[in-house]
Amino acid sequence: MSVYTPAEVVEETGFTLDTLRYYEKIGLLEPVGRNAAGQRRFSEQDVGWLGTIRCLRDTGMPIAEMLRFAALVRAGDHTIPDRVKLLEEHDGRVREQIANLTERQRYIQNKISYYRRVV
Repeated sequence: MSVYTPAEVVEETGFTLDTLRYYEKIGLLEPVGRNAAGQRRFSEQDVGWLGTIRCLRDTGMPIAEMLRFAALVRAGDHTIPDRVKLLEEHDGRVREQIANLTERQRYIQNKISYYRRVV
């Protein structure tokens, strides 16, 4: 089993060291293992979980909802229907954001076309 230093995890996930510590402190990330010198050593599972958190965060899921999702995952497979519901609700919000951005992008593209015709 591979272990990763905090610097490697920062590079892999794009999270800052402060963010990793914060996520561990609030329970979004389970307590990270430590070596004999007391230095954090992240497991492959930790890095995989952080990939999930990165996706949820980048798509605008609030921390409280991510904490809810984490609690459901840790509670076991009987929570899968609740996880699906939570992710479906989030997916709906993401779809709305995409539609809104697409509309805004069309507006910007129209402005670009207009200005190109003017010059």
